[in-house]
Amino acid sequence: MKKVLPTLLLTVMTTAGSVVAQQDDEPGYSPYAKGYPQRVFFGDTHVHTAISNDAFGAGNRLGPEDAYRFARGQEIVTSHGERVRLNQPLDFLVVADHAEAYGAFQQIDAANPKMMTDPTVREWHALLKAGTREAEQKLAEAFANAMLDRSLPEVLFDADLLKSMWSRHLDITEKYNEPGRFTAFHGYEWSSTPKGANLHRVVIFKDGADKVGQIVPFSASDSEDPEDLYDYFAAYQQRTGGDVLSVAHNGNWSSGTMFDLKTFTGGSLTKAYAEQRMKWEPLYEATQMKGDGEAHPLLSTVDEFADFETWDTSLSGVPITVGRLKGEYARSGLKRGLELGERLGANPYKFGMIGSTDTHTSLATADDDNFFGKLSHMEPSEARWEHIIGRLGEFTLMGKDMVASGYAAVWATENTRDAIFDAMER
Repeated sequence: MKKVLPTLLLTVMTTAGSVVAQQDDEPGYSPYAKGYPQRVFFGDTHVHTAISNDAFGAGNRLGPEDAYRFARGQEIVTSHGERVRLNQPLDFLVVADHAEAYGAFQQIDAANPKMMTDPTVREWHALLKAGTREAEQKLAEAFANAMLDRSLPEVLFDADLLKSMWSRHLDITEKYNEPGRFTAFHGYEWSSTPKGANLHRVVIFKDGADKVGQIVPFSASDSEDPEDLYDYFAAYQQRTGGDVLSVAHNGNWSSGTMFDLKTFTGGSLTKAYAEQRMKWEPLYEATQMKGDGEAHPLLSTVDEFADFETWDTSLSGVPITVGRLKGEYARSGLKRGLELGERLGANPYKFGMIGSTDTHTSLATADDDNFFGKLSHMEPSEARWEHIIGRLGEFTLMGKDMVASGYAAVWATENTRDAIFDAMER
């Protein structure tokens, strides 16, 4: 398990043992360091349960309650019947199920009459009931490709169903939130993938169900443009007085657009855009099951570790070039941010880095030496390394290529929603 602890830098000038205050015109880094957080908490901000259609289609039958129990250190039974427990409980968790057609596969499996009016849904229902690995794989591929080309059946987007399932999820999250011992955040994943470019964000709310329950998740089916997601955040904040942030992730599959030099619609970057992105998106998920998003050997040519867990195949078919890669990886993103900050007067790519699992098993596992898999059909078995996760266009995903990473480490004053969220925002 790779854990990267953030470092707190306190910059002071000392003379004969005394601390001298910095002048106002000096670029101080920690001018208000009094009372800074001294406790580190570990958690996972990116866990998928059976509510996520790709997870359910791959055999996961464990819901948010199982995910919270497991993260808190309790023993549970996996979707394939194994008894498992973390050797050390986590401090916090975000169940971040895909907002797109939220929970629809559970309803398809149950033959919800509203769903079964669509012929494609009836085919998917038959694949779910077949119960074979081949059927699961066919279903996963069909759903993923329908997501990519935005052809999901309309019956999957039932407003009443979304509201009902979201309310149920909020109740479970409140049940397992225990200030001082374990923090359960309300959240979900916005899964924008325009033309195969992965621009996914995990959305994390600071607030309880009294505020979060006033809205429903904004999904990529509503808009694939990150600026529209930021507008949703602003509307939530204005309506409830609450707070929310997003964590950009998996830039290594963004086809060069995660840290782009233009907006989603092709416009020029502005100071207003930079300030908006910096406000709502203070974190980047630099490692997860789909590879390392920090460095690439073609960008960091003298770094012998830059080829760690590299997944650089583009789902959109965009060729691998240095120019494309500069828009995908955190190190080059930080450099671009500094350059843009000088030009625009604000830096759109000023972010902290965390890891999380992106597990689709409901189990927040991140150990290299006890790798449990990130999809339910990839849980321990004799043949799991031969399994194909799925085929997306011409690209074949193999189970053996999945990454064990990772967890998030956060410096905070206490284990509560307020303290950990404030630390993420910082």
